[in-house]
Amino acid sequence: MRRLEILAPAGGMDSLIAAVRSGADAVYVGEKSFSARASAKNFDFDELRDAAAYCHIHGTKLYVTLNTIVFDDELERLKTAIEDAARADVDALIVQNPGVAVLAQKIAPELPLHASTQMSIHTASGVRALYEMGFKRVVLAREMSRAEIIEAAKIPIELEVFVHGALCMSVSGQCYFSAMLGSRSGNRGACAQTCRLPFCVGREKSGHALSLKDNSLIDRLRDLRDIGVASAKIEGRMKRPEYVAAAVKACRESLDLGFVTDNTSRLLRGVFSRTGFTDGYYADRRGREMFGTRTRDDVIAADDKLLSEIRAGFKDELRNVGISGRFTAEAGSPAVLEISDGENSVKAVSDSVCETAVKLPLDAEKCRAQLTKTGGTAYLFEKLEIGLGEDVSFPLSSLNALRRAALGELDKKRALRHEYKINRITLFEGMEEFSEKPLKTRAVVTGTKLGEAFKSLDMVFVPLFSDLREIERLKNQGFRIGVEIPRGMFGAEKRISAQLRRVHELGVSDALCQNIGALELAKEEGFILHGGFGLNLVNSYDLLWAREYGLADAEMSLELTFERLNRLKTSLDRGIVSYGYLPLMLCRVCPNKSAGISCKSCKNQSKMTDRKGKSFFLRCGPGYTEVLNCVPLYTADKELSKLSTSFHTLRFSVENYVENVEKSAELPPFSMLKDRFTHGLYKRGVE
Repeated sequence: MRRLEILAPAGGMDSLIAAVRSGADAVYVGEKSFSARASAKNFDFDELRDAAAYCHIHGTKLYVTLNTIVFDDELERLKTAIEDAARADVDALIVQNPGVAVLAQKIAPELPLHASTQMSIHTASGVRALYEMGFKRVVLAREMSRAEIIEAAKIPIELEVFVHGALCMSVSGQCYFSAMLGSRSGNRGACAQTCRLPFCVGREKSGHALSLKDNSLIDRLRDLRDIGVASAKIEGRMKRPEYVAAAVKACRESLDLGFVTDNTSRLLRGVFSRTGFTDGYYADRRGREMFGTRTRDDVIAADDKLLSEIRAGFKDELRNVGISGRFTAEAGSPAVLEISDGENSVKAVSDSVCETAVKLPLDAEKCRAQLTKTGGTAYLFEKLEIGLGEDVSFPLSSLNALRRAALGELDKKRALRHEYKINRITLFEGMEEFSEKPLKTRAVVTGTKLGEAFKSLDMVFVPLFSDLREIERLKNQGFRIGVEIPRGMFGAEKRISAQLRRVHELGVSDALCQNIGALELAKEEGFILHGGFGLNLVNSYDLLWAREYGLADAEMSLELTFERLNRLKTSLDRGIVSYGYLPLMLCRVCPNKSAGISCKSCKNQSKMTDRKGKSFFLRCGPGYTEVLNCVPLYTADKELSKLSTSFHTLRFSVENYVENVEKSAELPPFSMLKDRFTHGLYKRGVE
């Protein structure tokens, strides 16, 4: 029978202890500087070392997150963080940036890598790409259905699935809402939870169109195990120890008993809920019932009585490591205690020799009772042999000291699982400087009705699923056409591959790819690979990875400042999005569903309104919805001329004039922008 790991979150040592004592198989924690939950306590080196030792002694694994985008000026600190994680003896690194993975493989090649859900992996093709890159595990996007997970499980790599906790409205790694509104980036662990604010759609005057109930697949754990998932992950590094304990206990019961007891269900719902839970993504039921907010009743449910009841379940040390031993004592010789956990064996020898008893010799049962007092440790004697010489005397205090010494030695052996090789490297060594080239202009459009001005552009990317006759017409009329693969590819890989083949047969050979899965499919079909902003490339090692993967060029992240952009190494051509209503969220469930609005009545013309009256466009692709910013991004020519870039991209998503424009100077209509535009994050940056 396959084993399913129960993986618990810990924002601090108190939560880690609660997780282990409640039965977690593994715990994941954040590193101080590079964690996607920056407001959690997180762990420095000494704390990380202690956490790893505590986990390993109890037979639990420890994973550490370095799952944020990392800029070049932070790579020295990142290098130290990777070295510290290896020296602390953690069991794996969880990373978002492909460049961070490249750097980690150079520094600690034996340290396993897990791909964070921040990588937005939601297809089997993405899983396959990471397997070929040397990852040991992929944390899948929360939005995947059971059928899609089954396809991903065909790749020989470990899969990790979120089974309980908060659901972001956006696919992880693809949300720029918090960053764009207040510079607090979800990709930097500083999300302001914009999605929990009021947003309304349709005729509603109020609502929470971006707030989903918490995810819960706890009753599906045996099913997940059977379809090939390796790890069941609980979300919540910012939540209290009682939440962690309740969630772990519920998972443990679900796996071991096949159900969750009523009492544990009560505790879990009481400690944190948003009007209940949902399994909508897994069950492929994405409707109004998925939406929910945290109400007053949800808050008051977690009262002191309930929290005390949960704490009682993990107040005592977990004695979950069975040991066997042998104690021998002979007059005139030191006493010896040998113990083993089945893999590690230790021996403790007393400082003093045993004496001949004057009155009462040492009794075997008293000796056994004293030596098996292992409370406060991870150990429980399953077998203890006692070998006493005739009329031997040995003080009980010395027995206690011998037991403590032996268990302490066993702790040391169990704590150190690996001895990772750590390479000393010099950052940026051998990386080429960027070579200046004439700046080219590209466009991404949503249709095939284009004005003459588009013929002057270096490339125009049309939707992959455009009418093939229209693509052929544009090519014949002199437009340089490429295709953009949909940003959301859920369950559509076979359709995408088939369409790529058809397009390739028409002579189109360029593909714009917004995620790693899209790159893999386009690469298999022989396309020239162009990386999109959705890859979140921000540092020189990201560009190094992109070049080695086979990309011809790449758009840099929307969260990279011009200053940092100009300092990037590596010769790969790079560019920015210079105009467009930027996608702030990539959603699998449409915000319109919160109000019961159907796709037929929407006709892809919807807007969403915030509490200040600002409107955000909702634009649907095949199986996903993008929430677009309320104003367009605009970068002037004089600013573009100062950048170390090869191209810039104009994104047209809601504009309705492009079929009439005849001069490139009118792309976009700068004269119409006036004050209704944003510079995005290129100047102010992100936290």
